[in-house]
Amino acid sequence: MSESGKGIWAMVAACVVWGLSPMYYKLLAHVPPLEVLSHRTLWALAIFALVLTMQGRVGVLVSLVTTRRSLLLVILAGLMISLNWFVFILSIQIGRAVEASLGYFIFPLVAVLLGRLVFKESLSRVKRGAVALAAMAIIILTLGLGVPPYVSLVLAFSFGFYGVIKKGLQAGPVISVTGEVLVLAPLAVIWLLGVHFGGWQGLVGRNLAIFGHDLGDSLLLALSGLLTASPLILFSYASQRLPLSAVGLLQYINPSLQFLVALLIFAEPVTSWHLIAFPLIWVALTIYSLDALSQERRARRSATRVGTSSTTLT
Repeated sequence: MSESGKGIWAMVAACVVWGLSPMYYKLLAHVPPLEVLSHRTLWALAIFALVLTMQGRVGVLVSLVTTRRSLLLVILAGLMISLNWFVFILSIQIGRAVEASLGYFIFPLVAVLLGRLVFKESLSRVKRGAVALAAMAIIILTLGLGVPPYVSLVLAFSFGFYGVIKKGLQAGPVISVTGEVLVLAPLAVIWLLGVHFGGWQGLVGRNLAIFGHDLGDSLLLALSGLLTASPLILFSYASQRLPLSAVGLLQYINPSLQFLVALLIFAEPVTSWHLIAFPLIWVALTIYSLDALSQERRARRSATRVGTSSTTLT
């Protein structure tokens, strides 16, 4: 199999894991979300630390978290990704998986918007139209449901700002995420100690302290680290072997599966307003993706012409 073929399969596998992960977290719906998040952080750190040790890259991680500027960025990125994880876990527990899937659908368009606002990246007329369609979908949902889709917006913008922060880090995704869970680990440890020995209840007003008392739940909490680490490692592998346009298109497998899980397995209600908003989002993503592919083809042709001209002159 070619390297690009391996990259495609790795990307598909990563997106399938992410897309089906709501079913996993639904099994932990009785466990307070901060408790789940804390275990996810600590067990992910254990998995990533093992991977980096086997690869002999622990020194790169140490350099990342001992440099003042990069440490600050790692902390900010860690806060953004922990907010994203928390809201995602909470959305599954409270029956808002449809909204969660919408958040990951609109994330690419939010990323385009943030790129324009933060980095002054140029936006083609086509991309501006795609962002406008996404905004129209959000407005329709807000007016129709009488309340903004907060879950979708928090997931999309937290992941968007996470991407903005990560652009300032000179480290691969596995190294940087390991740094993020490393700086969050003390908070996770403190919270779990409070849960188990202080009866802390958190935002949901209940305490479970289930780890070590129920074998099934304990295993599920421990395996959340593997569920976090494995798709990211696959994503990193795929990103090194595929063009960005292919990575972007394949990522839509994730929210598509999340939406199907919410609709077909969780049987969450989908209103007529959702049926108007979702097609608008899909049209916006199609327009955005086709424009991105077109730009990439033009860039390749331009690079090929430059290379040919250089060879001729030589």
